[in-house]
Amino acid sequence: MREKILTFIEKNSRINLKELAVIIGVDEVTVAQELKQMEEEHIICGYHTLIDWDKTGVEKVTAMIEVRVTPQRDMGFDKVAERIYNYPEVNAVFLISGGFDLLVTLEGKTLREVSQFVTDKLSTLDSVLSTKTNFILKKYKDHGTIIADAPKDERMLITP
Repeated sequence: MREKILTFIEKNSRINLKELAVIIGVDEVTVAQELKQMEEEHIICGYHTLIDWDKTGVEKVTAMIEVRVTPQRDMGFDKVAERIYNYPEVNAVFLISGGFDLLVTLEGKTLREVSQFVTDKLSTLDSVLSTKTNFILKKYKDHGTIIADAPKDERMLITP
């Protein structure tokens, strides 16, 4: 039952509990209790709204920064990741495979603001060896949701 609940609320966290209960085939109280328990166990870590900021007129720059680090003795990458994710500008930190160790995502108002974060804060951490900043130019799909507008057919209609 947990997997079914999680699958549905991952796509639509605003789903009505009554509707979710009907879909899963249990009563509403059971669903509410299960949700509460999963929140307490930190299986459900939060509820978020996906916003297409490009359509709001609000200027935002999103960056994905690859970070190569020296892991802390007896702590692995956890302590370094903790130092990074505690910055309020940082949206996410992931341990990754490949040429870099961590992937950090953050948002700023300008390219300069993001660049200054990387130069003044991230690069100055003693365990950071190098960084590579990638700026998001356009989002097509995010969190399983297509954001990009469908391309318009701009061909001329020709009738016989």
